[in-house]
Amino acid sequence: MKPDIKICGLSTPDAVDRAVENGASHIGFIFFEKSPRNIEPDLAGALADRVRGRTRIVAVTVDADNDDLDDIVALLRPDMLQLHGHESPDRVLAIKAVYGLPVIKVISIREGDDLKKIAPYIGIADSFLFEAKPPAGSELPGGNGVSFDWTLLRALDGDIDYMLSGGLNKGNIGEALRETGARAIDMSSGVESAPGVKDLGMIDEFFAEVARVSARTAA
Repeated sequence: MKPDIKICGLSTPDAVDRAVENGASHIGFIFFEKSPRNIEPDLAGALADRVRGRTRIVAVTVDADNDDLDDIVALLRPDMLQLHGHESPDRVLAIKAVYGLPVIKVISIREGDDLKKIAPYIGIADSFLFEAKPPAGSELPGGNGVSFDWTLLRALDGDIDYMLSGGLNKGNIGEALRETGARAIDMSSGVESAPGVKDLGMIDEFFAEVARVSARTAA
């Protein structure tokens, strides 16, 4: 079965259009000033309007306060919020209560014990995104182009709804899907020619490779 694909960190009309033309189930806009993929909410809203109703629009934030979330939600009108910081279960509940939107909670993984961080969010977060822990010295919680040991996810409860992220690209997506059986994947730096610069050809190639892998798996 072909997984859902989220293309994250979009910032140009061409990249938004190409992701959706290829069948992206989700597109993500990042609101974090330290990220090379940071975008202003009004521009993100204009880009989202190009494809609204054809894909799910995700606002990605990092420990954002309610003032920032107010602006993002008003201008982008996202379908989902992705929380990529240290938001506690109580904070996630509060955000859901205020904005009435489903929440993807990001969990950073390096070793097996990191999966225990999921437990307090079960029944609170609507789904999870598993990302590699950032390398030492990085100011970015994600989008660092590094992966984690996918075999760790073999211990995961099969009922956990998650997206796989972290260092994915055309060359390793087949192995990643074989190891995890992930039903959804999140892609950002793996389709970039430079940090924050989406490459239309790389987007095409990534979707084509996922289709080939999925076809072989189904055969």
